[in-house]
Amino acid sequence: MRAINSLPSDLDQALLVGRVWRPGPHPGPCTVVVRGGEAYDITEQVPTMADLLDREDCLAFVRHAQGASLGTARALIDASLAHDDTRPTLRAPADLQAVKASGVTFMVSLLERLIEERAGGDAQRAAEIRVRLQEAIGSDLSALRPGSEEAARLKAELQRRGEWSQYLEVAIGPDAEVFSKALPMSSVGFGQHIGLHPTSQWNNPEPEIVLAVNSRGEVRGAALGNDVNLRDIEGRSALLLSRAKDNNGSSAIGPFIRLFDERFTLDTVRQAEVELLIEGEDGFRLHGVSPMSQISRDPLDLVSQVYGDHHQYPDGFMLFLGTMFSPIEDRGTPGAGFTHHIGDIVTISTPSLGALVNRVEMSTQIPRWTFGVRALYQNLMEREVFMKAAPIHPQ
Repeated sequence: MRAINSLPSDLDQALLVGRVWRPGPHPGPCTVVVRGGEAYDITEQVPTMADLLDREDCLAFVRHAQGASLGTARALIDASLAHDDTRPTLRAPADLQAVKASGVTFMVSLLERLIEERAGGDAQRAAEIRVRLQEAIGSDLSALRPGSEEAARLKAELQRRGEWSQYLEVAIGPDAEVFSKALPMSSVGFGQHIGLHPTSQWNNPEPEIVLAVNSRGEVRGAALGNDVNLRDIEGRSALLLSRAKDNNGSSAIGPFIRLFDERFTLDTVRQAEVELLIEGEDGFRLHGVSPMSQISRDPLDLVSQVYGDHHQYPDGFMLFLGTMFSPIEDRGTPGAGFTHHIGDIVTISTPSLGALVNRVEMSTQIPRWTFGVRALYQNLMEREVFMKAAPIHPQ
């Protein structure tokens, strides 16, 4: 993988937290903070990212927490791209958190979900179905607000015409699609391989912003994410969503979580433009942009649909916000649209968060997921971290 500008454009002012695998006599994952471009290991004070985000004084703590220097954030990026296990390398910044994802949160992407459904997973039918659906529902629904009276009237009309769909329900109805994307500890990080299920022949990346939410439902910051999607499998049946979405290496988050402060806020997320670049070994190149300003549901509305009196997350959760970008350019057979090839390099970026870079492989060929919650706590105990850790909720 080639080195790119993978760190925030205002790195000197950005307050970043993340997770790093630290080699040595007692190797293991570390909680890190990046201040002024320098990374510090603060694991002895906060053993997990869930602990850190749950602190009531999270921002003040991170600004002043002391720890061993791990070098520059740039050095972590370079080592991770090189897969150099002799140096500290990045991991997904989430650990104990549930990983949730929102779907069909951009009206522009609704058409592609409907195409998947109508095609039944057959990419060869996509072009013909796209034309028919554009004639039936129109190609511009961007001004439609989910749950509004106008949305209800459109729903009634489409039902009358026999064009209603489960995807239209979550796109324009009151309830968002929110699903469990991955288990805690299973997401991959910057520089690691993302995985495709070997049976999939029609798939794509989904470039998204991911919110970091603590156990009290407070949004602490944001990262970049890739909600790897298998269009053919979900297109056969929505009941195959778990098979289509949750596989080894199918959730990527990174490179860091940027904490909200006076310079970086939820409004920054609302106005961000998320770029996607796909570069294939065959010379294929695809670039697209997903403006968050076109999201049909506000990020805080999505958070409230996940967390509340109806559902709690004692270790917090990461929430993918969805994307408007679904690549349709033909890659190979005319009319079949885009699908990944092994070896593709996927770069998801926005200036305030940097870039998330991953290489595409088969989920059966990348390293197996073996380091789960039990392994994490066994590792922390062997390193005697808990004997030194600070209280999570200081008074």
